[in-house]
Amino acid sequence: MTVAASFEIEYLQYLGPDGKPVGELPEAFRDPKALLPLFKQMLFVRTFDSKAIKLQRTGKLGTYAASLGHEATHVGIGASMKPEDVFAPSYREYGAQFMRGVKPREVLLYWGGDERGNDFAEAKNDYPWCVPISTQCLMAAGAALSFKLRGQDRIAVACCGDGGSSKTDFYAALNSSGAFKSPLVLCVVNNGWAISVPRHAQTGAATLAQKGLAGGLHCLQVDGNDLIAVLEGMRRATERARSGEGGSVIEFMTYRLHDHTTADDASRYRDEAEVKDGWTREPMTRLRTYLTDAGVWSEDEEAKWIEECGHKVDVEINAYLETPVQPVEAMFDHLYADPPADLLAQREQAIAREGRA
Repeated sequence: MTVAASFEIEYLQYLGPDGKPVGELPEAFRDPKALLPLFKQMLFVRTFDSKAIKLQRTGKLGTYAASLGHEATHVGIGASMKPEDVFAPSYREYGAQFMRGVKPREVLLYWGGDERGNDFAEAKNDYPWCVPISTQCLMAAGAALSFKLRGQDRIAVACCGDGGSSKTDFYAALNSSGAFKSPLVLCVVNNGWAISVPRHAQTGAATLAQKGLAGGLHCLQVDGNDLIAVLEGMRRATERARSGEGGSVIEFMTYRLHDHTTADDASRYRDEAEVKDGWTREPMTRLRTYLTDAGVWSEDEEAKWIEECGHKVDVEINAYLETPVQPVEAMFDHLYADPPADLLAQREQAIAREGRA
């Protein structure tokens, strides 16, 4: 028998769910102290997440997509990028975006229904949040190709979920990246559920990482609850991209510990035992154990930092709540260079209904 092709997908894991190393750590991430700022950032994200959900529950925020359980993946992705790179998120990667300079108040403004939250004050290179899944992958693919054509030392990173990896946008992005060897890193955050559809019901692939093979990309599966594995996987992918070796697809194995959004009730489609199992593998516990065992972190330090995180988030919440609401006619702005007459008429009608004609 002649074999046309064969392949293997490497799996990266360095810390087990109990926080103990399961093998030799990568040289670049052997110093526990170097991980402390990232662990603290993960705690900040979780604090923000909790307070944002409470805002929604009290009617001060619209539908909100929690990132509970994704902290290691998101923070690891954000830590692996340079300021000049381009990030194309979905709608949940707050941990990465905070490290890119996006302010928590901007996240709240967006979920509060104000598109000004997408006009980032600092992360000007990055694309706004994308609710239609995986369309952001094509945007990142275009940016990556432009970097290659211009000879720039920049890469593009896009995130999508397991469900998003079944979209045509995802396949088109990886195909173009493979054809042109452009510096694109496609991050598939596999949390087990495409809203209410389990992973096994929306693809027959043994791994989601292997989908990149069809386009000629490097493929890797990573324990997304292990920050060290996330950092190492991203290090490999970004170095390949910057050196001209082409793009990568990385599948980050994690779990969604919260509902899909605050408009969802996940108990209707997944059982309690599965969620309990997810909590045994979550990222905060294992990294906390590792850092504590290494003598670089303690319960007292964590309590003080969480209190500080609470104060920091409260400042952002107040800034969000104090942001003046836009006038109703703002919804017509920035739609056309030359607005059609019927749109202008609707704009005047909206103003008149508010008694400001």
